[in-house]
Amino acid sequence: MLVEQGFQQVPFQEGNPYTQDPALPSLLRRLIPPRLFNEEIEPELERFGAEVITTIRAQSRGNRISPPKLVQYDNWGQRIDELQTSEGWRSLKATAQREGIPGIFYERKYREHSRLFGFAKALMMVGDSHEVFCPLSMTDGAARVVELLGTEGMKRDIFPRLISRNSSSAFVAGQWMTERPGGSDVSQTETKAQSLGDSDSLGSKYSLDGFKWFSSATDGDIALALARTRPADSGSRGLSLFLIPLREALNNRFGSSTSTNGIRVHRLKNKIGTHALPTAELSLEQTTAYLVGPLNEGVNNIIPVLNITRVWSAISSVGGLRKCLAIATAYANVRRIDGGKRLLRDVPLHVAQLASINLVYRALTHLVFGAVTLLGRVECGVASVEEQNRLRMFTPIVKGFAAEKAVAAMEEAMAALGGQGYMEETDIGRLIRDGLVERIWEGTTTVLSLDLLRSTTNPARLKEFVSWSYSIILMCPPGLLKAVQAAIQSLQGRLDSLLAAFLHPVPPLIARPSLMFIGYIASAIYLLEHAIWSHSRGEEGYEIDAEVFRRWVNDGSFVAAEQDLDRIRSEVKFADASNSVIVFGKRDHAKL
Repeated sequence: MLVEQGFQQVPFQEGNPYTQDPALPSLLRRLIPPRLFNEEIEPELERFGAEVITTIRAQSRGNRISPPKLVQYDNWGQRIDELQTSEGWRSLKATAQREGIPGIFYERKYREHSRLFGFAKALMMVGDSHEVFCPLSMTDGAARVVELLGTEGMKRDIFPRLISRNSSSAFVAGQWMTERPGGSDVSQTETKAQSLGDSDSLGSKYSLDGFKWFSSATDGDIALALARTRPADSGSRGLSLFLIPLREALNNRFGSSTSTNGIRVHRLKNKIGTHALPTAELSLEQTTAYLVGPLNEGVNNIIPVLNITRVWSAISSVGGLRKCLAIATAYANVRRIDGGKRLLRDVPLHVAQLASINLVYRALTHLVFGAVTLLGRVECGVASVEEQNRLRMFTPIVKGFAAEKAVAAMEEAMAALGGQGYMEETDIGRLIRDGLVERIWEGTTTVLSLDLLRSTTNPARLKEFVSWSYSIILMCPPGLLKAVQAAIQSLQGRLDSLLAAFLHPVPPLIARPSLMFIGYIASAIYLLEHAIWSHSRGEEGYEIDAEVFRRWVNDGSFVAAEQDLDRIRSEVKFADASNSVIVFGKRDHAKL
């Protein structure tokens, strides 16, 4: 039989990623003022959604997108370190810049709602972006640092190009922190900075010497980097933040992919995923750099970058899941079983599997855009002190929680297509591989968990979170309360468990289970807030919003997270020792 003969599977068709999204349109309608949403933002998102599944998808397919190549020497044996990226990679990056990413965030046409608008566009494009938002997220963070701490010259010459929509002149920024000795521990940074006793229009000039272990914007134009300005024994207190031009003449960069400012590309990383993204090891040899912010306060000065890129990481996790869910849902509309008598969409057990994925997507979307709302308010100076504290607490949570939950749900979406889900052409495999990096980049879940503990060192911070949660619960109208009362009672009990877990002294081992537990609680509160709004307005589908909240609170993983936290609290006295024996066996510690 010829392949053209016999059964022919009808290809699935994904719809507009905005209009077909199960959560985003309704969520934005609640968060953005009606006139602004109806007249400007929603029409633009509908237009962009059509672009995603046509123009943008075409840029990301086939041989247009491929891994970068490094040419270190020319045919005369001269070191050139020429980085060659694919046409698709360059096109996707340029498209995002023209669409206002990250420009939207700094034009602030929509004030504190600008973050919502820009991240909504990013969420729709992530699945087809091949991780171009990695360097663009760092560009976003660099723009914020320059806006807050940059010299007048940086604000005049660098900032406008970081946020430009003109892709032919816009800058892309990297972030070079990780080094071989420390990984996430920047206190062991080896790169040294020496003042040149000179300055120009960009500020005070320094010479940097060192080795950066990971750089994910190697094809960029500038980078923010930490370097040592005090002796090594000063740890992180001896680090300063610098802006590095990748080329000595920034204005002459076009047509050249060679870094000439004393920067040598040692090699490109061979990664499990994010294959189109050029990640490299770099040596800095008398590299000219400019001081950003006060001397020896580099860690504090780079925090705005970390806060922004961690939110971006969460958007990437949820955006990847969005596309996987869209694929699995579209497939259920065309795949027939039982001798062609039924579609998968008519099989209750299969629909239940899709509903469980949908539940995770809705919860993560509400959680992440809750943090995005806070970020927009803080940047525009309209956030209360409590909102600022909540953003500080939520930033590691949304990044870590979304990374942990999204990939597992993507795997379920893959299985929903059977063997076709395992095929590269479906794109789910790539999305899973790319999604795995979010559990590592900008802090592993363990690192984020420790950051969460630092953000709650003051007991008042956690109490503020609980008070905010109860303020939402108390808004529940009687008509809705009847349907979700049992779930609310369970949620109230978990808030009590959370407070009990953080009674001082707080055992370090509760860090990771606490991050997951608070992630579940916060997402449940946001789902409840939306259900209250939907019910009060009589929105179409308000019963489903209530059901989503109820199911999320009763989800077995949420229950298990509470049990895990309780178990760690009760076993803390002997857990450390037993964990060590389980992993490494009994050892004579005196010989170590």
